[in-house]
Amino acid sequence: MTNLYRLFLVVVYLGVSGWACAQTQPTVSGSFAGVPFEQFVKQVEAQTPYRFFYARRDVDSLQVRVQATNQPLAPVLNQVLAGTNLRFAIDQKQRVFITADQAIRTELPPNYFDRGAGNGPGDTVAVEFGAVRDKARLSLETRVVEIGQRANAGRGGNATLAGRIRNATTGEPAVGVTVMLDKPRTGVVTDAYGYYSLPMPRGRHELTFRSIGLLDTKRQVVIWSDGKLDLDMDEVVVPLREVTINSRKDVNVASTQMGSERLDIKTIKQVPTVLGEADLIRVVLTLPGVKSVGEGTVGFNVRGGSAGQNLILFNDATIYNPSHLFGFFSAFNPDIIKSVDLYKSAIPARFGGRLSSVLDITTRDGNKKKWVGAGGVGPVTGRLTLEGPLVTDKTSILIGGRTTYSDWLLRQLPNGTYNNGQAAFYDVNLGITHEASDKNSFYLTAYLSRDQFKIGGDSLYTYQNQVVSAKWKHVFSNKLYAVTTGTYSRYNYGVSSDKKPTEGFRFGFDIRQSAAKIDFAYFPNPSHVVDFGIGTTHYSLRPGNLQPTGEASLIQPSVVPNEQGLENAVYINDRFDVTPRLSINGGLRYSLFMNLGPSRVFTYAPNQARTERTITDTLQYGAGSTVSTNGGLEYRLGVRYLITDNLSVKASYNRMRQYLHMLSNTVAVSPLDIYKLSDTYLKPQVGDQYSLGFYQNLRASTIELSVEGYYRTLQNQLDFRSGGTLLLNQHLETDLVSAEGVAYGVEVMLKKQSGKLNGWLSYTYARSLLRTVTPYTAESVNNGSYYPSSYDKPHDVTLIGNYKINRRLSISVNATYSTGRPITLPLARYVIDGTERVFYSERNQYRIPDYFRTDLSLNIEGNHKIRKLAHSSWTLGVYNLTGRRNAYSVYFTSANGRIRGYQLSIFGQPIPTLTYNFRF
Repeated sequence: MTNLYRLFLVVVYLGVSGWACAQTQPTVSGSFAGVPFEQFVKQVEAQTPYRFFYARRDVDSLQVRVQATNQPLAPVLNQVLAGTNLRFAIDQKQRVFITADQAIRTELPPNYFDRGAGNGPGDTVAVEFGAVRDKARLSLETRVVEIGQRANAGRGGNATLAGRIRNATTGEPAVGVTVMLDKPRTGVVTDAYGYYSLPMPRGRHELTFRSIGLLDTKRQVVIWSDGKLDLDMDEVVVPLREVTINSRKDVNVASTQMGSERLDIKTIKQVPTVLGEADLIRVVLTLPGVKSVGEGTVGFNVRGGSAGQNLILFNDATIYNPSHLFGFFSAFNPDIIKSVDLYKSAIPARFGGRLSSVLDITTRDGNKKKWVGAGGVGPVTGRLTLEGPLVTDKTSILIGGRTTYSDWLLRQLPNGTYNNGQAAFYDVNLGITHEASDKNSFYLTAYLSRDQFKIGGDSLYTYQNQVVSAKWKHVFSNKLYAVTTGTYSRYNYGVSSDKKPTEGFRFGFDIRQSAAKIDFAYFPNPSHVVDFGIGTTHYSLRPGNLQPTGEASLIQPSVVPNEQGLENAVYINDRFDVTPRLSINGGLRYSLFMNLGPSRVFTYAPNQARTERTITDTLQYGAGSTVSTNGGLEYRLGVRYLITDNLSVKASYNRMRQYLHMLSNTVAVSPLDIYKLSDTYLKPQVGDQYSLGFYQNLRASTIELSVEGYYRTLQNQLDFRSGGTLLLNQHLETDLVSAEGVAYGVEVMLKKQSGKLNGWLSYTYARSLLRTVTPYTAESVNNGSYYPSSYDKPHDVTLIGNYKINRRLSISVNATYSTGRPITLPLARYVIDGTERVFYSERNQYRIPDYFRTDLSLNIEGNHKIRKLAHSSWTLGVYNLTGRRNAYSVYFTSANGRIRGYQLSIFGQPIPTLTYNFRF
């Protein structure tokens, strides 16, 4: 009876206390008409005991419009925060916490300390703290997941944990997620398919997952044997233009890879560019060691190599011309890009066929959860991208397109040279992804682009890219998976004119490439990661076809015989940890190239320079026969030693071979460049590169410092004789000379990854020199001495800066300075046999003026309400803010017995742009 009486008193006391608290709960009154959130907080705190806690950047653009009369705070806050991503929580001490995306817990969930075990299907058992599964982040990070069969408890050794990581919002694979193990301190990075495999000791571990643009998270696991752990990572709302790269802060120091840069689409979109559209190639040009010969071209030179020595891959398919409108735009729609990786040294063994660099571009898979879209409208271009699920969580489709309305703009100009011209392009992207099962995924992507250009002349230039890539990924086990890839690439261009009937012509060039390969990834133990594979590539070239147009044309037809070749390769690469501080990455690649018939090969008189006059015979090869064979080993070696946890030294060596040569009379990438396969006379280009670098993370890994030095030797480089002819040359070897080269330099980069002020500053000192290797004086350039290559620019400084004013406003700046490129100048006139001639300097003895440019942009975001028809932003920019007339080239004309020099500038004045971007 006494116990019942005590219980009765407790119940009465709690009831009275609850009633008293309800009667004394503070209320809010006031008329808040468009006041800032911080002012609203001050008024509420002045009339109530509530105290608010929040981050200013989360509420700096929030305006409060509510009317309250003696209302509790909770419903008032529901009105204030409606339509935003902000949440609130009020604890028992009347403290109010405002957070983004998810409200914090002010008390533990029921039965938090009662441990219960569930019996999940398969080999994975989830052990949760709490009888009811809580999907909140706190619960996910504190519950323990058992991996594998408990029967293996007590056994030593290692087990392999594998799985896929996806974006929880879109269902797309999360690329570049760092999966870190606590003890021993090791980790891996998810590949292009969001897949990871991490060997680890059996037992209890904590795993940390970090990624760009995704919320960092942890998982508690007990691994008994091999098993799977898939993960969906939530997106994090990062304030506009604030770039946080936590996922790579360990990679900079700890990885064995050097001479590489990864760009995400957020970084690409924040760099100011000409005509306002985000441009992948322009951003690549801001990286150390990457140069351009001038404005109006997207061709780039890496560490002393030519533009034709870069391998540009678009979902593993080769892109030959990455430009639109002769270089004013890059060929890639920014809205469909997932990631971009540039390799300048220590190039992985799975890549081959080019000497200087690999630019590996991967597109997004498409949203597997819902249909969404994005696009933008700029001064001369418009773009639109749509994506969504064909089968929810299994099959997605992505379609993107861009076009220009520059033809319409040209017609508005009063100058007849321009208003009768044409300058138009379009490109279309298609991607389909299908996950048939946990072990099988299929990917299909296609790309088509077309350009046409005619201004100030009667010739019409057209060129186009056609690309298809199909992939099948199969997971054999946690330790082994394979990706089978088939690609097709085609690039062709044409020049035509029919203004004068007697001179009407049509010229065309075409190159086609078909490739197939299979790549394996094997994870035998925590210390080894092995990649190996095999592939083949078939080339088909139509080097030149000139035909008359119309019956009145006097143009004589001329056709250069077709070429074809087959390049086969096999490779293996092993990254292994010798000690926790010493890692080695070693690889071998063997490539074999065969030039195939039908073909015609000229023979030349011995001990004489190859000219048309020294041809002695012609050899004919039938279809499918082998004309010539070249090949050899390619070595890849990288070493990393951790001096401290935040400082490492790396060294690397790699040898590359290139069997396809790009030939051009211009220093910039041009639609009139031609390609030539290695044959009897043109040997494969060979490059050896030695690199050494120091890498350090500063200020809690928010700042990266890297210093890299390199030295390259180049063999079988191609240069052309003075006055040489490249187009429609039936015996091209007579106008080409073999050269050898050296390139060396130092690259320094300081990168701040996060905060209101972020960006990078880079300085590059680089030299690129060539000399001809020939016993014949007629073929020698500069008497066989070294001379600067056409893309030798010793000094280059670039600053990329972004400052976030508030959640909706930010400023971006791009400033760059570089040494002017080399040029050959006419020095004097002289007369021989009554004919006036010009005496030129040695090749590339002089330089055009140095280059300097500053770009500025203001980025304005719309409001951040979650529920709205479309989310939009504006970018107001000025390209070449100072109006400097940078020299693109220097040319000379002869008139009235005098030679005059002129400087050509592409953008000689500030160019304002306004771009509207949207997504829905």
